[in-house]
Amino acid sequence: MSPSAEELIGLIDAVARKQDRNAFARLFGYFAPRVKSFLMRSGLADSAAEEVTQEVMIALWRKASYFDPAKAGASTWVFTIARNLQIDRLRRTRSRTAANVLDPSDESEMSPSGEDITLVAEREDGVRKALESLPDDQAAIVRLSFFAEKPHAEIAQQLGIPLGTVKSRVRLALNRLRTLLDSDI
Repeated sequence: MSPSAEELIGLIDAVARKQDRNAFARLFGYFAPRVKSFLMRSGLADSAAEEVTQEVMIALWRKASYFDPAKAGASTWVFTIARNLQIDRLRRTRSRTAANVLDPSDESEMSPSGEDITLVAEREDGVRKALESLPDDQAAIVRLSFFAEKPHAEIAQQLGIPLGTVKSRVRLALNRLRTLLDSDI
């Protein structure tokens, strides 16, 4: 059975405070397959996804004390680490490839500009704020669906609600998010 959001927070806290190996083993068992699947869907080959997943889990062990449940859920935090490590890997790969290319103008396309990074950060902040303005039932389903990447049927089972209700809440939430985010542009 999957741990609840509160249990995940408690497990990360146990790793942060006591280097609790049993808590880490539960976190590893829960997150490692999900992170690997996420990375493979994002375009990484099986072996590369496995390597990045290991790096994510090492980062979770080392940086558990940095986790702040007031800022993000456990899944959001872990998948953010995964995304960042995947981007780092892509940049390293591109950097090695760029070193072998004769045209130095390609290098500037490899790394985002400061403006691009700022725009992405602002957009992510807007999404976070928009998510916070959703009703709790819709926000929970969006987090499970998009951050925890659970299928709608599993969400329905976990929350004990009909599948149609899950789909309706996702649709309502996405429409509301779209409206909120479009009004900020």
